Amino acid sequence: MEKNDLKALIEEIYENLLERINSDEKATKGQVIGYLKDAIEVVSNINDKDIDSIEHAKEAFNNSYKEIVKQSLTSYKNTNEKFGELTQLNKETIDQCGDKHINLETLTKKFNEIQTHMTQEVKKANEVISDLTSKVKVLEQTSNLDPLTKVLNRRALMSYLKEVCVNKDIPYTLHVLMIDIDNFKSINDNYGHITGDKILIFISNILRKALRDGDKIFRFGGEEFTIILNRNSDEQSEAIANRLLKLISSNNLIYMGQKISITASIGMTKFIKDDTPDSLMSRADKALYASKNNGKNMVSKVCE
Repeated sequence: MEKNDLKALIEEIYENLLERINSDEKATKGQVIGYLKDAIEVVSNINDKDIDSIEHAKEAFNNSYKEIVKQSLTSYKNTNEKFGELTQLNKETIDQCGDKHINLETLTKKFNEIQTHMTQEVKKANEVISDLTSKVKVLEQTSNLDPLTKVLNRRALMSYLKEVCVNKDIPYTLHVLMIDIDNFKSINDNYGHITGDKILIFISNILRKALRDGDKIFRFGGEEFTIILNRNSDEQSEAIANRLLKLISSNNLIYMGQKISITASIGMTKFIKDDTPDSLMSRADKALYASKNNGKNMVSKVCE
């Protein structure tokens, strides 16, 4: 995981923070701090082996996450203080009336001023949030990390394969596994898209735990993942692919009290001289298509 990848994760945590503040008008400072503690724990639990340097992780947290959260909390605090001042002004205006004769024109003018101030403060806060959210989106677009599953994304895959193909004669065998979750559309239709997202996270966690540090996991798109296996024979790679299928099918996801069974299909190929990223992925896709057509929950190979 590159420092930019970690930044994408951190910025996503920040975006969730903004949504939390926006969605709960009664959010307290304590609740915001509690969320930040949860976010820090997420970052702290990232495997050090997935990061080029733990110092990069610390720097990313201190310079990117901490600063942007500081900006959002400052805006949040300032807006709340302004609302507090306006509420006090509101109270003072009413108290001034007391039992005396009420001048409706003056009172109306006062409340109109309060309303104007409140509208301005909300507008300022929304402008700050909008600006910070735009920065988050820019960082996500240039990141190599899939924001949902936290594995590498398609952009990172194609960049990696481009480097491999430029080398032509790499001094080891490289295999590509294309994994597609079976019947994923039906799962989304039956259980909802949130459940579908949980399944994608569930599968990515299984893949992480099952593979070596030198192997690479990418989310190709939708319900498809791509795995790069380095320095394995054809037999070893096929055994790994079958082991992954067994792990996926034998681990049920429990969500909202429901047990959801999952299977996947795999297409396998390997790098050959003069391959391009497109030709390599085309063979993997062809092999995956064969697995889907031949009954799913199986491994198919296309090596030429």
